[in-house]
Amino acid sequence: MKAIAYTKYGSPDVLKMKEVEKPIPSDDEILIKIYAVSINRSDWEGLIGKPLYSRFGGLFRPSKNILGSDIAGRVEAVGKNNKNFQVGDEVFGDVLSNLGGFAEYVCVRGTVMALKPKAMSYETASTLPQAGIIALKAMRDTAKIQLGQKILINGAGGSTGVFAIQLAKLYGAEVTAVDNGTKLDFMRSIGADHVIDYTLEDFTKNSKQYDFILDLISYRSAFNYPRALTPNGSYYMVGGSVAVILQILFLGGLIKKFTGKNVRVLMVFPTRKDLESVAELCEAGKLIPSIEQQYPLSGVPEALRRLGEGNAKGKLVIKVAA
Repeated sequence: MKAIAYTKYGSPDVLKMKEVEKPIPSDDEILIKIYAVSINRSDWEGLIGKPLYSRFGGLFRPSKNILGSDIAGRVEAVGKNNKNFQVGDEVFGDVLSNLGGFAEYVCVRGTVMALKPKAMSYETASTLPQAGIIALKAMRDTAKIQLGQKILINGAGGSTGVFAIQLAKLYGAEVTAVDNGTKLDFMRSIGADHVIDYTLEDFTKNSKQYDFILDLISYRSAFNYPRALTPNGSYYMVGGSVAVILQILFLGGLIKKFTGKNVRVLMVFPTRKDLESVAELCEAGKLIPSIEQQYPLSGVPEALRRLGEGNAKGKLVIKVAA
């Protein structure tokens, strides 16, 4: 089968189209023919090997040679112990634990997959798993947004941010979206009430405060965030530098003690129920994925380069099979 593979960390130039052996499912796995896979920031981090946590399992060279996690496709074979799916089922899900999405086939445990709604395209379904679930967990389960609350989303013009803006508005929040200047109009178009160009304004220094902050690209000191929070407000980071993650993990409790404000790392563990919830919101028209561009499998390097440059608006999707 064809796959986009790499053997060392680096720029998109290290990615090569290769013929690799088609995987065979174990007793607990299913074999999926991939029709579409969407690009995530985790793919970019795994490619360049930064931040350091992206090298987990492969400090000097990648331990898994095919990136790609958010897939949609059709079940082609089922291991004897897997009772969740049968051959011919159309499925989607997040295979971040074993990767392999930038290829024509992948083997996964069925627990990380869900049935794709029949009316939904493979391309749309591939945008939902990682980005949609992070946004759902943040806005519905963590923030527990109440009508009229003020929410800020940093990195809101990317894949997760698009879903987070829409969910925050769905639950009745007033949303401020932060990203670079090229994405301001885009963020307004999907519902943001206010926008900030981070190259011109630091949201931790403008004297404005928010009930909840979701930070998708955290790089400031953990001690900067409490001043942007209302009393009893909460800040949760999803991605960013290792230094900030360690600060928050070790000093978050101290910050809470002295300020009364939560500064924490958001840990997300996707389930089939979460996948189904996000899909149901899309079917109901309450959540609309934004696909900026589609690429063939050979276009993975180009798509990752665009994402790495920080210019992608919403999702980039690889169309693997017709």
